[in-house]
Amino acid sequence: MDRSSAKYEIIHEIISQDGNLQNVKELCAIAGVSRSGYYNWIKSADKRAEKEAADRSDFDLILEAYRFRGYDKGIRGIHMRLLHMDPPVLMNLKKIRRLMNKYGLKCPIRKANPYRRMAKAMKTDVISDNLLQRQFREHGPRKVLLTDITYIPCCGVFFYLSVIKDAYTMQVLAYVLSDSLEVDFVLETVNDLINAHGASLDDETLIHSDQGCHYTSKKFRQIVSDHSLRQSMSRRGNCWDNAPQESFFGHMKDEIMEKIASAESFDEAREIIDDYMDYYNNDRGQWELAKLSPNEYYRYVTTGVYPLPIYRSD
Repeated sequence: MDRSSAKYEIIHEIISQDGNLQNVKELCAIAGVSRSGYYNWIKSADKRAEKEAADRSDFDLILEAYRFRGYDKGIRGIHMRLLHMDPPVLMNLKKIRRLMNKYGLKCPIRKANPYRRMAKAMKTDVISDNLLQRQFREHGPRKVLLTDITYIPCCGVFFYLSVIKDAYTMQVLAYVLSDSLEVDFVLETVNDLINAHGASLDDETLIHSDQGCHYTSKKFRQIVSDHSLRQSMSRRGNCWDNAPQESFFGHMKDEIMEKIASAESFDEAREIIDDYMDYYNNDRGQWELAKLSPNEYYRYVTTGVYPLPIYRSD
C-alpha cells in the first residue's frame, strides 16, 4: 500500500467512527492529501477489492509452490515449480517477489556451512592430474562426474554422505550415507553408479574428486580403472576445482538440516536423505537447466523434447 492510500484508509476509518466531529476537508488537510484524491480512492473500492482477491489467489499458488514436498524455495524455485503445476502457471519473477513481500513470505537464505569441507586425510603421492580444469559443462551428459563427501551432523554424532553427480545435467547418479568414514561407503557409491548408469558411461567419462584418502586409495583407483573411467583430482585445498559439488552440498544442507535435526536415528536420517535426493532429481527445478529438474533436463538433452509450455522468458 502506498503512503497516500494508507492516509486515505486512516481518514476513512476516522470518518466512519460513531461520534466523529471532523470532516473530510479537515482530515485531508491534516494528512496532506487532496479531497478529490480521497473521493477517487472511495470510488475505486470495488476495483481494489477485485485486485486484492486476485493477488490473494495468486499468492495461494505461490504458497503451494513454496511448500511443495516440504522444501522451502526462493523466487526462481517458485517460478519453476509453478511451471510444473497442472495446468502450468506462468508468473514472472517481479510479480512473485511483489506478492511475497506483500504477504510476508520470506525466501530461505543461504547460511555459512561449517561442515562444507571434510578435513584432508593423510598426504599421499598417488595423485591424479586435474584433467577437468573446471570444464564442468563443456562435454555433455555422462562425460564429467563429480564426487565428494560431506558431514551430516545428526543425533549428536556425524554421518557421512558420499555423492556422485553429473556435472552437465546436475543429476545425482549415486549416493550412500554412512555412519563411518571407512573407505567402503565410497566404493559402494561407485559400484551403485556402475550398476545404475554403467551403460551410459564410456572411456571418455571423467570422475573428478578432491585428493582425500578415499579417492587416492588403491581400491577406489582399481574400480575406476576396471570400468575404463578416467580419474581427475582438484588441486590441493582448491574447492573451486569441484565447485558444483560443493554448491550442491551447501544448498542441500540449507534445505534439510531442520529435518535432520529432528531425526532420532541413522535410519530416519537416511529416509530424509532419500526423500531429498528424489525431490532434487525429479522436482527441484534449476534455472540454468532451462528451468527443469535434473532428470527432466537429461531427458530433454537426450530426446530434444522440452516438457514445459513454450513461453517468453522473464
